[in-house]
Amino acid sequence: MPDQWRIDDLAHRAGVTVDTIRYYQREGLLPPAERAGRNKLYGPEHLHRLEQIRELQQRRFSLAAIRSLMNAERPGLVEGVFGAESAAYTFDDLVEKSGVDRTLAGRLREVEFLRDPVQVGRDAYDSTDLDAVSAVAELSEVGLRDDVIVEIAGIYAKGIETMQEQVLDVFGGRRGPEWDADDLTAFQFSMSEVAGRMLPLVSRLVSYAHYRTLQRLTLDAIEEGRATS
Repeated sequence: MPDQWRIDDLAHRAGVTVDTIRYYQREGLLPPAERAGRNKLYGPEHLHRLEQIRELQQRRFSLAAIRSLMNAERPGLVEGVFGAESAAYTFDDLVEKSGVDRTLAGRLREVEFLRDPVQVGRDAYDSTDLDAVSAVAELSEVGLRDDVIVEIAGIYAKGIETMQEQVLDVFGGRRGPEWDADDLTAFQFSMSEVAGRMLPLVSRLVSYAHYRTLQRLTLDAIEEGRATS
């Protein structure tokens, strides 16, 4: 039949082994084959899936994360939130490349500022992690005590997590405006398609709110110090 292949033909086209295809099926990464008598036939959708899996693996996603991302069927969300990052670093790499003190970097992991890559669907650290750890190294170089850096990093990690959970509740319809089911589904799909544009814009809002809040609280602290001195 046109555009339908047996498993060995599909494996040849995709550049993988038959065992790999069977493994992906067991893991829920590939849909079942179509039966034609005694034969199991695979089509373009299976080939496309295998190509997607390869691409996501090259971008250092774990198979568990790939399954979740592919089953969501929202490519815009994948690109927007996770980007096209392909750099891969170990913890030792981060320490070496950033110049950060190893003990300090370890404490960043303890307070969950530096997250295990598995928690974000990766099998390695990437350039985002390297940038953050490099900033920590520079803060240490300018004289900020390491224990202060760790305390601040922990505060930010916990605060951002709480904030992001609330934001996700808005997009999930559990907080904020009321939605009927169809409108909520349409809203979620449309937002996932523009996630790549939306995320940097929202990051600017967060940066603005952080900066203005810091200014206001600093001024309040100065005024309070004057009042009590």
